[in-house]
Amino acid sequence: MTAAFQEIALLLAAIPLAALGGEAFLKGVLGISAWLRLPKLLVATTLAAFATSSPELAVSSMAALAGTPEIGLGDALGSNVVNLGLILGLVLLFGPLSASLGEIRRDFMLALAVPVLTLVLALDGALSRAEGTLLLLLFAFWLILVVRQAMRHRRATVADAAASEPPWRAWLYALIGLGCLILAGRLFVLGASGIAVALGVHAYVIGATVVAIGTSLPELVTTLLARLRGHHDVGLGTLLGSNLFNGLAIVGVAAVIHPIQANFDEVAVALVAGVLTVLLILPRRDAISRWRGPILLAVYTLFVMATVASW
Repeated sequence: MTAAFQEIALLLAAIPLAALGGEAFLKGVLGISAWLRLPKLLVATTLAAFATSSPELAVSSMAALAGTPEIGLGDALGSNVVNLGLILGLVLLFGPLSASLGEIRRDFMLALAVPVLTLVLALDGALSRAEGTLLLLLFAFWLILVVRQAMRHRRATVADAAASEPPWRAWLYALIGLGCLILAGRLFVLGASGIAVALGVHAYVIGATVVAIGTSLPELVTTLLARLRGHHDVGLGTLLGSNLFNGLAIVGVAAVIHPIQANFDEVAVALVAGVLTVLLILPRRDAISRWRGPILLAVYTLFVMATVASW
């Protein structure tokens, strides 16, 4: 009984910590965007997305170094489905999301192509070091395009000193907020995993659901708060960028450290679900409509059911 109370306490502690961290991180991202004279969407797709994906990077790297890169692969692919299926599905329940296809076209097309490419690479049941290097090269190419876009935008934008707070304060907010979000995710994983184990849930199912949600908690809180505060581009950019970071950098790093044995049937479930969720966020008339929220949640539910059924 004492253990059960401890696990429930961990879950309850994660909630206010995530809320405080999300507020601070969002404020920091907005401040950094103003200081760098860059669009909020661009900063969210890169800086915010990479920061919120740091738990997945840590999990996959440590698993690969321990000789079990499959754990990192499952976490990265599962987190991508969580990002767009669960998180964006929940966010859309609060109303439509403003989004221009012209602004997200490059990242949308790449987010659609990456799971298809990964599926092709996994046809032989493995991801080799060479294939991991290919994913990292694609990630580097995307970063070059982003940096070029950022440089063009900075040259065309005049700094407004009155509109932005001191950069050190913005970075401090972002770092403190990110730390709180990662800690909240860790508490969530510990508490929910303990409860799931006590209920007799299989370890793989815990990883594909509880761990994937826990490592995606920074994206969930950041996106939800950005939506409620009216910064739609920050939320969508964070999710798109996180998916690209997961699919290219994290999977690539894991495969380079240690070749991954990828059961095609298991990987295909996550990748097909990933493709479906990306297709469902295609904007129409500069918005992602509210009715897509329940559909995205249904895709996520089917993904979890298929994952459970495979075990």
